[in-house]
Amino acid sequence: MSPITISRPADGIAAITLNRPEAMNSISSAMAAELARACAELAAAPEVRVVVFGAAGDRAFCAGADLKERAGMTDADIMRQRHAIRGLFGALLALPQPAIAAVHGFALGGGCELALSCDLVVADETAVFGLPEVTVGLVPGGGGTQLALRRLGPGRAADLVLTGRKVGIDEAERLGLVDRRVPAGQDGPGALELAGQIAANSRWRSGRPNAPSGTAGASRWRPAWTSRTPPGGPPRCPRTGARASPRSWRSASPPGRGSNQGRSVT
Repeated sequence: MSPITISRPADGIAAITLNRPEAMNSISSAMAAELARACAELAAAPEVRVVVFGAAGDRAFCAGADLKERAGMTDADIMRQRHAIRGLFGALLALPQPAIAAVHGFALGGGCELALSCDLVVADETAVFGLPEVTVGLVPGGGGTQLALRRLGPGRAADLVLTGRKVGIDEAERLGLVDRRVPAGQDGPGALELAGQIAANSRWRSGRPNAPSGTAGASRWRPAWTSRTPPGGPPRCPRTGARASPRSWRSASPPGRGSNQGRSVT
């Protein structure tokens, strides 16, 4: 059985469903590869205007990496898997179309990162979010620290990342993890309804948003970052190399008491 399924439930909408309910839809090596491939294919499909990510089963959207699979891996295998999982998140973030996560049950670790990677999150009353990696001495490896910061702000993001605690639907909605809250069992229909509203807009009928009037070139919904500073972050400090202070010259005084003509020596 394939770890994911792809469908076209309505005009302009593609749905990717995580299909490992027996493993709480945890991300195996095969699932990571299939998801990355699916995202790349849909990114190049001009008829697709919105992508919805959902999950089979009742217990979880995604419980993170498949730890049972990892238990039987060598260190080299784990490094290869990490590379594949990073590729998955890179492909998802590179989607030019808007992405919506339909979340029910647990969205933990990599599952929470999947939701955070989407532009909009529709969650039902059973949803539980968390980045618990810190509890086992790790940090989120799928961009969770950056993605949580972008969505929640520095304080709230740090709270979730550094404590590893889980939050239910009430707090998730208050924090801003959830954009639309729906009754239990309605995350899928709710996400498809939202996707239909977006796909119906003329702006998305080409499969990608049109560039604003007077601009040319890229029309990506989420342009790739070109520096270490995320969009909206503080500007880089200006370069100072050409204006560096002259090298200080120490006298022959004992260590720690060199003269520098009034300037402090560091």
